[in-house]
Amino acid sequence: MTTFRLISAAVLSAALIFGQGQGGGRRPGGTPPDPATMIQNRVDHLGTLLGLSDSQKAGAVKIFTDAQAAVQAATADAAATHDALAAAVKKNDIVAIDQAAGTLGTIHGKVMSIQSKAEAAFYALLTPDQQAKFDALPHRGPGGMGPGGMGPQGMHTGPGGMARPNW
Repeated sequence: MTTFRLISAAVLSAALIFGQGQGGGRRPGGTPPDPATMIQNRVDHLGTLLGLSDSQKAGAVKIFTDAQAAVQAATADAAATHDALAAAVKKNDIVAIDQAAGTLGTIHGKVMSIQSKAEAAFYALLTPDQQAKFDALPHRGPGGMGPGGMGPQGMHTGPGGMARPNW
């Protein structure tokens, strides 16, 4: 359970870090930007770093927006499953612990798959020169999306500043 909480904390932290643009990712009043704004901030940042064309930026926004929606759908039941896991721990219900942990592992795997596919689609948009620049950026673990990227991985927060999972 400690590993799960560590991964969950990393995911939530990375979602906040990932969405930060040059202005710190916050609007006046301290509220975080919505997912669309985080995606746009991320694409703008990548555009500056890699010299993306307008059509590449539009493609990146679509890729990251579609991935964001897929992650939200994949994580829709995560909060209830996490609650079931916590209840099973309190009851020492080993079977229910295994079931809930397995479900959360499946969700984690789906999220990693969605985000890795989005990163692959984004990478395919880049010219060879841009790919070389992208490859030279400091990445955040396996499949991490460069500076401020997909997060301290093992677990991606998602391309384009995806909203945090509901767990």
